[in-house]
Amino acid sequence: MGNHSHSHSQSHHHPSLSVAPPSAATAEDLQRYQQTKKVTIVGAIINVVLAFFKIAIGHLGHSQSLVADGIHSLSDLLTDAVVIIAAKHAAQDADADHPYGHGRFETVITVALGSVLIIVGGGIAIDAIRRVAEPDSLLQPTVWTLVIAAVSIASKEMLYHYTLRAAKQIRSNMLRANAWHHRTDAISSIIVFIGIGGTMLGMNYLDAVAAVGVALLIGKIGWSLCAQSIRELVDTALDPDRVEKIESTIQSVPGVKELHMLRTRQMGGNALVDVHIQVDPKLSVSEGHYISEKVRAKLINRVDEVTDVMVHIDPEDDEKIRLGENLPPRQEVLNRLQTAWAKLPESQFIERTTLHYLDGQIQVEVLLPLTLIDEAGAANRISQAFSKVANDVELVADINIMYH
Repeated sequence: MGNHSHSHSQSHHHPSLSVAPPSAATAEDLQRYQQTKKVTIVGAIINVVLAFFKIAIGHLGHSQSLVADGIHSLSDLLTDAVVIIAAKHAAQDADADHPYGHGRFETVITVALGSVLIIVGGGIAIDAIRRVAEPDSLLQPTVWTLVIAAVSIASKEMLYHYTLRAAKQIRSNMLRANAWHHRTDAISSIIVFIGIGGTMLGMNYLDAVAAVGVALLIGKIGWSLCAQSIRELVDTALDPDRVEKIESTIQSVPGVKELHMLRTRQMGGNALVDVHIQVDPKLSVSEGHYISEKVRAKLINRVDEVTDVMVHIDPEDDEKIRLGENLPPRQEVLNRLQTAWAKLPESQFIERTTLHYLDGQIQVEVLLPLTLIDEAGAANRISQAFSKVANDVELVADINIMYH
């Protein structure tokens, strides 16, 4: 049962856990905040200007729908303020209460903005239905109201593309939601434009029919944004394509034999990964840690969105084998071994004892000085002597005597 090796060797221990949680806001986080702030302020300025002209021209030009659209633009200022506040919180350093950072602030606000889109869509639909029921309540607007509605459409559509481009660059669902909010404003102005034009031409129902269809579209967009962010809040895994890329990236790291218990989730614009990787069970702690750091670095460098990786090193597949649950701790095993080996004169020269907890048993490596085997056959004799007395130690499966 005993084995020996006439070579210089190093201690082997089981690698444990490599954890690298984010501790501070990264340069990317700060850049995302600055970009979000810039884009949102531009939108807020345009909203103020549009709101003023819509309300003023709408009042002077006898267009109730344009006045309402102006008030709608004013309400967007509140949305813009909320976006900036949320982006600022999301870029803050991780702290004791939020060890993974504040990215979920962005997710919560995205849900809120999606809800606003649903409400806006419902409001447009209700208003359209009301106008169908009360066509006589419509006033006769002037041509200037039509011009302002057209300017609003163009301005809001440009804001939509400007904001959406920034959202894609910094991977911000919150900014994407605000971009769609700009588009709903453009759609709202289209409805106003159609309503004013239809009224001026005597087609009183034209704007109402368009309003209902657009309201359904707005509601669908809002629902999609809410559903996506709610999935994020309940830690839904990344999509299968990205998970497959993560798996292949991990398996490409030298030293990784298998992987299991892969878990992924989204947090704002970032993706987090937890994974167990299986390595050679006789690796040193430092080499196991080295492999885990290679896995972490490769995922962050190769897979977009991944910013944090927790790697657990396993000598065996702990989904199938519960490692060491019923095995005694190191000191108890050493006490038993030392008692068993007490009568062996070589035991006083033991330099190091390494334990491997594998397959529900314990494998032991004992390091002795090379000077003990100065005669032929000494190595086998010593190995057999240690193994014979260790047979009485429960759960010890193998003894390996090494010299240096």
